[in-house]
Amino acid sequence: MKKDELVQAIAENADLSKADADRALKAVAEVITQQVASGEKIQVPGLGTFEPRDRSAREGRNPQTGATVQIAATTVPGFKAATAFKQAVAGK
Repeated sequence: MKKDELVQAIAENADLSKADADRALKAVAEVITQQVASGEKIQVPGLGTFEPRDRSAREGRNPQTGATVQIAATTVPGFKAATAFKQAVAGK
């Protein structure tokens, strides 16, 4: 599903105009991004939890040369699906 199709589906399900649905989708994505980037956890009931996750520094290998390289510690976004979402995808 592409963004236009998602916006259309949101507009139909929420009885909104496409413009309002597009603004709502952008606002939700922006708020989730800002909050997770600032270290907060966002829980969306029925969907899941967005949270920052720390990755420790580690050693890796360059696949072309086989040389060992150091990979720096970093923070990445993480998502854990809610039980209802998992069950819906599994068809239960």
